[in-house]
Amino acid sequence: MAIEVRIPTILRTYTNGEKAVNAEGTNLSALIENLDANHPGIGERLLEDKDGKSDLRRFVNVYVNDEDVRFIGGLDATLNDGDQVVVLPAVAGGAGNGAEPTAR
Repeated sequence: MAIEVRIPTILRTYTNGEKAVNAEGTNLSALIENLDANHPGIGERLLEDKDGKSDLRRFVNVYVNDEDVRFIGGLDATLNDGDQVVVLPAVAGGAGNGAEPTAR
């Protein structure tokens, strides 16, 4: 079973610069385990311990075929041959205090 996993720039140090890698797994948890076995350390960047069990880190978004995994089972989300998994770091920002920039 081949599943393409799209890797964000910040995590490509674990994949030797590859933008996409193939991994295997019948669900997201197994896929991340397989991914970490082939690219050591990447699993720690995707998962954290919450109350004694693994869960996706809060600032990591994962999509299976454009569906947010948080709405389709999380780590138990079912995967099929040919699926595409996209890992995206969450981006946060703001407008500051609303003050106009000063002219120089």
